[in-house]
Amino acid sequence: MKKIFTIALASAATVLAQPVFAQEEAAKEPKVTVSAGADLVSAYVWRGINVTSASFQPGITMNAGGFSLGVWGSTDFQHGVNEFDWIASYTVSGLTFGLTDYCGPFSRAEGEKFPNYGNYDNHILEFNAGFDFAEVCNKFALKVAANVNLVNDKDAEDDEQFSTYIELGYPVKAGPVDVDFALGLTPFEGMYSDKLNVVNLSVKASKELQFTPSFSLPVYAQGVLNPYTEQATLVFGLTF
Repeated sequence: MKKIFTIALASAATVLAQPVFAQEEAAKEPKVTVSAGADLVSAYVWRGINVTSASFQPGITMNAGGFSLGVWGSTDFQHGVNEFDWIASYTVSGLTFGLTDYCGPFSRAEGEKFPNYGNYDNHILEFNAGFDFAEVCNKFALKVAANVNLVNDKDAEDDEQFSTYIELGYPVKAGPVDVDFALGLTPFEGMYSDKLNVVNLSVKASKELQFTPSFSLPVYAQGVLNPYTEQATLVFGLTF
C-alpha cells in the first residue's frame, strides 16, 4: 500500500510540475507576434521630400524578441506610383540597428509606376541606427536616428555617395493629443541636399477619435517644412 501511495504521489508531482516546466520553456522561447495595418495619407512626405500625392500605405510586421521583420508599401492614387520596402531590425535597451531595402519612386526609371523588383538598379539598401533615451530615462524622451545609404545611391559620376540623414525627435503629451517634434538634417552632399543642410522640420499631432466604446480611429495632422527646398506641406492621415 505504501509503495502504491509513493508511486501515485510521484505521478501526481510529475503531472503538476509539467505546466511549470512548460511555462519555463515558453519563457525561454521568443514570443512571435504579427501585426498589420495601413495609413491613408493626403500626401506622401518622407524626410522632408514630397514623394507623391495622396497614397494608401499598408504594412505587415513580425516580431520575435528584439528582432523585427516587416514589409511596407505605398500606392499613389493619382499616378499609381508604387513603393515596396523590406525592413529588418534588432532592438535592445532602446538601441536599434536595421537594414531597409527600398524599391520604388526613389530609384525607378522616369515614368515607371511599377518598378521591376528583380532589377538591381531599382533598389537602394540603407543602414539605420537609433537610440530612444526614454528607455533609460523616462523624463527625457529624445529619439536620435541616423540613416546611411550603402548600395545603389549614385551621383552624376556613377559613384556611391552614401547619402546620410540624421533626425532628432521628441514626443510631448498634450491632453488627449500626442505631439511629435522632429528635426532632420544631412551632413553632406547627397540625395537630400547639395551640402550640410536642415531638410526636415516637422510637428505631428495625433489622437484617437472614439466613435463607440469598442471602436476608435487614430488620426493625425502633420506640418512639414523643408528649409533646403523651401517646400511646406500639411499632411492629414488615418491609421487603420
